[in-house]
Amino acid sequence: MRLSNLLALSVMLFGYMFMPVLAQEMTRQFGSVEPTRSLIIRSTTDISVFGSVVEAFLDTQPGLAITYEQWGSNDLFELSLSECREDVPGADLIISSGVHQMVKLVNEACALTHRSVQTSGMQSVLRWRDQLWGITREPAVMVYNRALVPSFEVPQSRFDLLDLLRPSLSRYAGRVATYDIERSGLGYLFAFSDSREATTFGALLESFGRTGVVATCCSAEIIEGVAEGTYLIAYNVLGSYARSLSRNDDRIGIVLPQDYTLVLSRALMVPKQARNSADATRFLDFLLSPLGQAELRRVLLWSPLLDDEGESVSETSLRPIGLSPSLLVSLDKQKREQFIKRWRSSFP
Repeated sequence: MRLSNLLALSVMLFGYMFMPVLAQEMTRQFGSVEPTRSLIIRSTTDISVFGSVVEAFLDTQPGLAITYEQWGSNDLFELSLSECREDVPGADLIISSGVHQMVKLVNEACALTHRSVQTSGMQSVLRWRDQLWGITREPAVMVYNRALVPSFEVPQSRFDLLDLLRPSLSRYAGRVATYDIERSGLGYLFAFSDSREATTFGALLESFGRTGVVATCCSAEIIEGVAEGTYLIAYNVLGSYARSLSRNDDRIGIVLPQDYTLVLSRALMVPKQARNSADATRFLDFLLSPLGQAELRRVLLWSPLLDDEGESVSETSLRPIGLSPSLLVSLDKQKREQFIKRWRSSFP
């Protein structure tokens, strides 16, 4: 090999070493074996949860095949932003729990506009610029092990959780878990929302650091850890996953915090470079239709915890995370760095 070629190859390989590694977690094919058209969906929602919703849509769309890619929110955001800026076709539809990142994508002019009867009927908090739509309603909850946490110690609010962690020899030390905000876009969003909403946030961080609260990933992993007794309590996890797992596991208890409960609506966007925007917008309208809403309720992405079903919380305690430019504050580079630095100081 000539020296010039060797040098060029070395530079290329050296560059690859320092490129961020973006990886989808899982892929599944749905629909027609011999399709007349295809749709690519990239989403942070587990295939095991969202698969039946996709199949219900396909029942109304003969000849369509769907490739469903499951991603982590941070990697999905980085890939989507890169494809947008380079004008490279990728997904036809993006759905993410990292709604602050989705607002950023829309703000970067990465989304197509769509208006329909279904979208025009949405609440303003769930629609932005006719380019981003909130399709689910999921509370951030506390989860506890029913067998290991006495009923009189089950925290009903953040103040109760602080009380459990206050004693110097608290039996909950090292047995509480929450999202790692550097690995989870959703975890970062919940924590940042807490910092703006709660007077308890500083005290929570201090207690978390002092008692060795575990910061980890991801919803299912944390909730299963509670069920198995690795953790006694989990803080700020998605109620949809908790409710889904608790249906078949009576070890899992769920609390909607009474001081306030954050409510997430996963955001959907059609990228401007989508190859099949027609089926993408049909899918959006399906999700907003009575049939689509029924499917989302069936898989608990429109949470019954927020309805009159035993564990409901008062409407005044709900804090919806609205789709608006205010979420861009959480992605401001300086604010993000300061926030993560503060977080790291509590989780050495």
